[in-house]
Amino acid sequence: MSSSIPERVTAAVLTVSDSSARGERADLSGPAVVEVLSRRKFSIVATKIVADDQTAIRKALIQLARKARLVVTTGGTGIALRDVTPEATRAVCKRLLEGVPERMRLAGATKTPFSALSRAVCGVRGKSVILNLPGSPQGAVESLEAVIDLLPHALQLLGGNTKHA
Repeated sequence: MSSSIPERVTAAVLTVSDSSARGERADLSGPAVVEVLSRRKFSIVATKIVADDQTAIRKALIQLARKARLVVTTGGTGIALRDVTPEATRAVCKRLLEGVPERMRLAGATKTPFSALSRAVCGVRGKSVILNLPGSPQGAVESLEAVIDLLPHALQLLGGNTKHA
């Protein structure tokens, strides 16, 4: 598979964290995701931090999907009561891409059995893909790297390029 995309595709990163939104803890996951995306030639057009609140997450996802073809979230994908990123993502997406988070969990299982507790989802809003990643910097990067080669093809299909080689 290709290690980069043929043309620069816009991307946005949304960190979902109560403590980071309150300024009590530095956001380490968002910048780690930005670094991976930038290395792979995605053009970062926005970054944002919101609290673990479904309404705030939904609003941010809608806003960012207007600006970027790929919206990547980090945080809020576990089973704690405040982990609501998957619910917010489902609410704003027309279709889900179930195989993408399955691939992330499969790759994660080689490192930790706790990857099975991830509720991350991936979906389509208009011509954008929204991808949920875990909140830890290492988990976010490893999960993104497990699926990043799929994303350019998904975005090409959403953009209308449906020719098969």
